[in-house]
Amino acid sequence: MGLFDKLFGKKQQQETLEQGLQKTREGFFSKITKAIAGKSTVDEEVLDNLEEALVSADVGIETTVEIITRIEKRVAKDKYLNTSELNGILKQEIQNILVAAPQDTAYENYELPAGHKPHVILVVGVNGVGKTTTIGKLAHNFSRAGKSVLLGAADTFRAAAVDQLTIWSERTNVPIVKKEMGSDPASVAYDTVISGVAKNVDVIIIDTAGRLHNKAYLMDELTKIKRVIQKVIPEAPHEVMLVLDGSTGQNALEQAKHFTAATDVTALTITKLDGTAKGGVVLAIAHQFNIPVKFIGVGEKAEDLLIFNKKDFVEGLFNVEG
Repeated sequence: MGLFDKLFGKKQQQETLEQGLQKTREGFFSKITKAIAGKSTVDEEVLDNLEEALVSADVGIETTVEIITRIEKRVAKDKYLNTSELNGILKQEIQNILVAAPQDTAYENYELPAGHKPHVILVVGVNGVGKTTTIGKLAHNFSRAGKSVLLGAADTFRAAAVDQLTIWSERTNVPIVKKEMGSDPASVAYDTVISGVAKNVDVIIIDTAGRLHNKAYLMDELTKIKRVIQKVIPEAPHEVMLVLDGSTGQNALEQAKHFTAATDVTALTITKLDGTAKGGVVLAIAHQFNIPVKFIGVGEKAEDLLIFNKKDFVEGLFNVEG
């Protein structure tokens, strides 16, 4: 049992996940119930209705087609399936879909990857997705897990971003490197890494500007940030984490497409899943991108930023009693 398990407890984390997915779960199953209403067997009409239900739950076209194809093969193989078995079959096939998706357990219990120190995380994402709040929650949780943390406020084009990160710095008692609004983001990132190395911290988390309207400029800026911090730590950043707002459904999927095209994203965090019935988008993102989903946000508290576990997520999605 790791320190994070002792602090929060596996059972508590699962309960938090199930509570956070309540709206998605209720919407998901209401759509499935309508899809099979009045039917006794899984026939073509049921599959058509199920396909529509999955798409409307923001599971996405590509992932939905994959799930339906797998269920069709089960129906053809078993010859007869009744609708009461459908939830179990659907759960199995969603689990199978996610098993094929990449998952990096490097942050299990908020432990850090071995072999280097400090661990540098560069955080990207458009304004409004919860990027800066996610950084604050990460700082809190890494600190509670016994790690020393340093924040870098390199989103210098938005005063609110620096102010918000400063509040999280004070709240979590984690130091921050920041400059006046309009400063060169790369210089903030450079100073952050220099300070982190000097203080021998465990993890450095750097916020970046949330612009996507000009992908070329975004790429140039992130490239510059990487270049200057590599003068201090040649292999940094060790992680480029894209934060997506799960409540925006398919729009989050589009943002993922744009950002992965613009820069080398290595990890995903999906936020705001507690306030939406569109949590099915996690399935679409995990399935369609060859990038691990590492964290999901299911509430306002720092402890509501959970390390993503595919098995736990599916259990939380299907646990109707929860």
